[in-house]
Amino acid sequence: MIEELDKLIELQETDTNLRRLKKIIETAEARRAVIEQEFEQHAFSIREIQNRRDSNSEKRTGHEREIAENRTYLERAERNLKHAQNQKEYETAMREMDALQKAIGQAETSIVELLEESETVEKELADRADEISSLDGRRDAALREFDTSLAADKQEFATQTTHRAAAFATLPERLAAVYDRLAQRSRDGIAVAEVINGSCNACHISLRPQVQVEVRRGNEIITCENCSRILFVRPATSEAAA
Repeated sequence: MIEELDKLIELQETDTNLRRLKKIIETAEARRAVIEQEFEQHAFSIREIQNRRDSNSEKRTGHEREIAENRTYLERAERNLKHAQNQKEYETAMREMDALQKAIGQAETSIVELLEESETVEKELADRADEISSLDGRRDAALREFDTSLAADKQEFATQTTHRAAAFATLPERLAAVYDRLAQRSRDGIAVAEVINGSCNACHISLRPQVQVEVRRGNEIITCENCSRILFVRPATSEAAA
């Protein structure tokens, strides 16, 4: 294979890797946000359960306070009943006692219901205890791993960019211009395409047998008759075809 073709293949592989790394770096903020959102969803569901527990506790406290107050009023109503001077005072005290006893009963029923609900809530929290205790640690670990990987990708991008500039500088000026033109007009940035199973791997058009032979020889720059990309066959593929 001629030296220029080797350089073109290496340059294409470098550019393809740079495009991959560039996409990784450009989407890093969005991908980091996805990780944070995933853990925030877990945290939100846990907070929701904890809020239900706290709300139940507040409601029970409120009902207990209501019962205590109503029992005080009930004692007063009972005293009024004992000291009623006439039928009207008697009936008023009785109605007050009935209303207070009903209110106390309703509050006690509500407390029982809240206790039952609290048992369910506490069980949910117990079942997720390990998740709750490890959530912050797992989130921090996931973000650290992400940041470490991103830093490595950025470092590789910088290294590959330097390597790319050096490799591009070794190409003959005319060939460098052709490569740039092909790469820039292609959405995928592919200027040098591998021949696989007799087809251009970029446009997937079958090549004429004669073109395949010339590409396998690797003695000159051969382009695809359909997409004009520079063609090559990897040595292993070429030997297998032979």
